[in-house]
Amino acid sequence: MNNAICVDNLSVSFAGREVLRGLNLEIQAGGPTVLVGRSGSGKTTLLRAVNRLNECLPDCVTTGQVRLRLDRGLGGEWVEAYGPGTVVEDLRKRVGMVFQSPNVLPLSVERNLGLPLKLALGLDAAEIEARTEQALREARLWDEVKDRLAHPAQSLSGGQQQRLCLARTLAFAPDILLLDEPTASLDYKAARGIEELLLELAARYTLLVVSHSLNQARRLARSMFVLREGGQIEAVDSQALGDKDRLLALMDELF
Repeated sequence: MNNAICVDNLSVSFAGREVLRGLNLEIQAGGPTVLVGRSGSGKTTLLRAVNRLNECLPDCVTTGQVRLRLDRGLGGEWVEAYGPGTVVEDLRKRVGMVFQSPNVLPLSVERNLGLPLKLALGLDAAEIEARTEQALREARLWDEVKDRLAHPAQSLSGGQQQRLCLARTLAFAPDILLLDEPTASLDYKAARGIEELLLELAARYTLLVVSHSLNQARRLARSMFVLREGGQIEAVDSQALGDKDRLLALMDELF
């Protein structure tokens, strides 16, 4: 299989409370791969473990291994996320994350992309401008904001703000996108727009998406895993993905 993420015997605890225990998982390139499970089962912790964001939280202890296939500019080599030679800041540029609620910076639309690119990559103005336009186009936002680049990002709608956050991640040219319920705070129309965009992006990126919505999971998932409390994980077979009744029964069990 063409795997992009391999998780081996992963355990994560916070202040001695174990959230994930001995988890093993293989995620294929592309996707989207959708992760479902009860609230508190550790889905977000698993996402954050892939690019080591859990380390931003106090008293986190992680053991096990996360291997990532990062193709762009790295010769398609496997990278050990927790390896001694891995620079965390570089890892997070290649494995980007989008959160439940839009977390735009209190700056203009263009500065929301330009400032991180300048601080993290040290790019000059011309390169920042080029990357900003490219990322906004990829996030299907350019035509909506090209005449409002100097306007505050908070003046955008919720769906536009979420696409701006996605564009900010895409501007770093990542290989993998982690999305934690990216439509949770959006209305139906905006959510469907994000879903359509994710399906399009899956042709170029590996997507791992947490979702609580059965209908969304059915629309998005090219593969699906159920995470149960304590780190037990099971794959949903391809036949079940196409069977609404079986998925309904699964969701009734989970939620």
